[in-house]
Amino acid sequence: MVISTKNIHQAIALIVLLFLSFNSYAQSDKELVLKSFDNYKNAILTDKGKVASDFVDSRTINYYSTILNEVKTADSSKVNAMGIVDKLTVLTMRHRIAKKDLLSFSGKDLFIYAIDNGMIGKSSVVNATLGDVVTEGNFSKAVFVVSGQETPFFFHFYREDDVWKIDITHLFSLGTIGFKQMVEDSGEEENDFIMNILETLTGKKPTKAIWEPIQ
Repeated sequence: MVISTKNIHQAIALIVLLFLSFNSYAQSDKELVLKSFDNYKNAILTDKGKVASDFVDSRTINYYSTILNEVKTADSSKVNAMGIVDKLTVLTMRHRIAKKDLLSFSGKDLFIYAIDNGMIGKSSVVNATLGDVVTEGNFSKAVFVVSGQETPFFFHFYREDDVWKIDITHLFSLGTIGFKQMVEDSGEEENDFIMNILETLTGKKPTKAIWEPIQ
């Protein structure tokens, strides 16, 4: 079979077009990841919980559903055995949110309430940007950049319902390291440190009741 020069040129043209389409798709993913992060960041900075909830993934919402269940049911022994991030989150919710609201919330409602009421620190994103983005299928990771300096950490994103959404839970390990260092620097026991944080943030001294389930 003789392949004509014309056919070869057509084949090459198709391969080039295919490559360009893949390259364009990858570039589009990067732009969409960056846009999702900007939308999430702006929502945090402006206390717009509903908007922020549109740009966090199912892992994040599932985490808040789990935390809400712990807020409702976990006794003092279970709370005390939690890692510092979970423990601080459960105690914060019990200390700052009315029981009737907690009992009526879903995990997503809890996340939205936390954003609307400034319970997720703006400092976590105000100086944050993204560096290089790498995409594999429905997963992307982006270099975490703080004040213009790249860090060895990454934000994770998952494509859900054709939208790139950030997985906040991936950052909890970093939060754990940070909080443990703060406890060590304070010279306090972990629980005392948490109680002092809650009092500083709210101007209200926590009671023993926050260690007990609300239902």
